[in-house]
Amino acid sequence: MKNNLTYNIGLAFLRITASALMMTHGIPKFQKLLAGDLEFGDPLGIGGGPSLFLAIIGEFICPILVIIGFKTRWAAVPTAITMAVAAFIVHGADPYGVKEKALLFLILFVTIIFLGPGKFSIDKK
Repeated sequence: MKNNLTYNIGLAFLRITASALMMTHGIPKFQKLLAGDLEFGDPLGIGGGPSLFLAIIGEFICPILVIIGFKTRWAAVPTAITMAVAAFIVHGADPYGVKEKALLFLILFVTIIFLGPGKFSIDKK
């Protein structure tokens, strides 16, 4: 089944669309960092600046790697962790509708971790 063309197109579609959608959340954080604004929430108690930096890795840098399919499974891990923190810590006390987006992204990136990048990736070249 892993050699099936539609399977590999589906994996590429999953990787690229999930990561591109995730980057819409990471780009504003990256621009915030470039502007020198380090004010950010501190859900893990490590400080606003380090929390912002980790969010940028999970929401901007790693999705780029997932899109191109480079070290895909490893690159999906920080994004999944970021979404777990968003869902269970940042929005832990919020109603389901508020944390739903983070949970959906968490499910998508955990799926990418399990299935890998597929044939259409740098990892498979």
